[in-house]
Amino acid sequence: MKIKPLFDKVVVEGLKAEEKTKSGLYLTSSAQEKPATCVVVAVGPGGVIDGKDVKMQVKVGDKVLIAKYSGTEVKVDDKEYTIIRQNDILAIVE
Repeated sequence: MKIKPLFDKVVVEGLKAEEKTKSGLYLTSSAQEKPATCVVVAVGPGGVIDGKDVKMQVKVGDKVLIAKYSGTEVKVDDKEYTIIRQNDILAIVE
């Protein structure tokens, strides 16, 4: 199955969360924070949204930083993705 976002939506996949702290302690999956660094998997077409022309600033394959509690988490084919609005992306990591 393939996800195709609409309007100014972006589908991202979180990069692997840290399993070990800097001091060497291992974290359980419930103690790990949601990854803030993600990879863009799919990008919507943009267009006119709320009367404003929106141009998409990211492309598939970009590494991005997203707001901590943004978006909607979905599971497709046993993979977890987050669908967010483009304005929830804080930066592109180069």
